Amino acid sequence: MKRFLFLSLFIFAGLLYLFEIDEYISKQFRFFAEIKKSYLNSYIELSQKVKDHFSHEELIKKLQEENLRLKEYKILYESTTSKIDSLREFLINVELPSINAKIDIVRVLSYVKFDDFTTVWIDKKLDDEIVGLISENYAAGIALNKQGKSVGLLNGNKDCSYAVFVGNDRNSGIVMSNDSDERLLSVKFIPIWAKVNLGDEVITSGLDNIFYEGVRVGKVVDIKEYPDMKVAYIEPYAKPLTKRYFYTYQTINE
Repeated sequence: MKRFLFLSLFIFAGLLYLFEIDEYISKQFRFFAEIKKSYLNSYIELSQKVKDHFSHEELIKKLQEENLRLKEYKILYESTTSKIDSLREFLINVELPSINAKIDIVRVLSYVKFDDFTTVWIDKKLDDEIVGLISENYAAGIALNKQGKSVGLLNGNKDCSYAVFVGNDRNSGIVMSNDSDERLLSVKFIPIWAKVNLGDEVITSGLDNIFYEGVRVGKVVDIKEYPDMKVAYIEPYAKPLTKRYFYTYQTINE
């Protein structure tokens, strides 16, 4: 029944349009003409709003996609800028020794373990040699090959040690970690007869072929004597835990 009624109305409307009866009614009755005009204007206005709505939706979607890409570029730009600034600061402070040497820039990749900030993976390829890590012209640790991977052992690591001179008398010793105070380093195996004073500067000796002679390590802040040696506790100059770049030194034997 509903289908028949709908079909009848459709045929009736078609006949009205075919015989232009609607125009005749509009001419005879102004009221219907105004209704028709209002209907057409409303239809056109509504159609334009619908079109504008979908156009705005498409524009909003496009802008959102562009905004997402710009955010990605912004993150990449900030990351790259940070790396460049770190590298620029690093290069400004590099002092090369006036001897035959090979200097390489080393970048820290990540921690080896999250609970140990003094052991890091580095991007320098090493064989069996041990090389010194230098930051702002200060001794910052050592680098070595460990199970086929390059590892940096920073100052304070229990496995990080290298040869040094203490004070103007150039007393020999070995820098190691300090178990009692992680802010300090220990210089052990100083001869018992050696004269060591508070404030003495500690530099690398180069006798272990890890660093060249003269790289500054720190200053003596405490001294203890034992039956067979003296131990000096030093405040290191380098702050390696905050650095992303170091440089390494290797002697070139002609």
